[in-house]
Amino acid sequence: MALCFILLTLNIVSQTGAFDLGQSTRCVPIPHQLSVCHDVGYSEMRLPNLLGHSSLESEVVPRSEDWRSLLQTGCHPQAQAFLCSLIAPVCLDTFIQPCRSLCVAVRDSCAPVLACHGHSWPEALDCNRFPAQEDMCLTPLPKHIGNFPKGFPQPACQSCPPVEEQPSLKTVMDALCLNDFAVKAKLFRRRVPSADPELEVEGKVEFIERGPLLPYSAAQLLQQWLLLNLRCAHAMVRPGRAQLYLLTGRARADGTVSITHLFPWLKKDVHIATAARKWKQHKC
Repeated sequence: MALCFILLTLNIVSQTGAFDLGQSTRCVPIPHQLSVCHDVGYSEMRLPNLLGHSSLESEVVPRSEDWRSLLQTGCHPQAQAFLCSLIAPVCLDTFIQPCRSLCVAVRDSCAPVLACHGHSWPEALDCNRFPAQEDMCLTPLPKHIGNFPKGFPQPACQSCPPVEEQPSLKTVMDALCLNDFAVKAKLFRRRVPSADPELEVEGKVEFIERGPLLPYSAAQLLQQWLLLNLRCAHAMVRPGRAQLYLLTGRARADGTVSITHLFPWLKKDVHIATAARKWKQHKC
């Protein structure tokens, strides 16, 4: 639900314009409610912040929550540092802005996530407003450091795959034959917002066909797909519930993976269990 409010946040941020670095500010403790910036390595922030917000209760805290779902996608390893340098700038003798290069790195990784939900990168975060010289600003990490190493499968932004309840044995076998991977996974959706991601994969991912997926990262990859394709995920799993699925998918030429079929794995559905059992000996 939080991503639904991001557009509102972006519109509000866009109205603030560039912040006047010469105006008077004060240092305040980062409040407990500002949880998106809790583990940034410092405990005091400046007000007004670099987005022009002057009230913790009515501006900083509620608007920071609108970024939670974006940060939970892991779109860039420094997305939190970038946003928190604006939302909760560290209390030093001078403002430490994000460098232009950091803004560009975060924008290039996270703008596609916003685009996946129908939003554009906000004008108020135009990277040209940040300093180009990297001597007194927050710099990006080396390019080789990131959430996904080079060659690592990444989730695709896509249209929602069909959810097929009580499929025939032929339907399941055809899906297994026509796709690159198939897994059995339990998907869980939290009822209320928290510091943890709204959606996650419970327990181990069981491989029916591994394909391009890596055993130690399959659960993370599926979780990132859920958080990226949030509209699809909300239709799949009700709040406070866990649902077991057989998921099939394909590897794309650009290195991303897409989900093609979703079969709710119910105890009464013998066809999915039969297909999974017979798959290794099946000839397509």
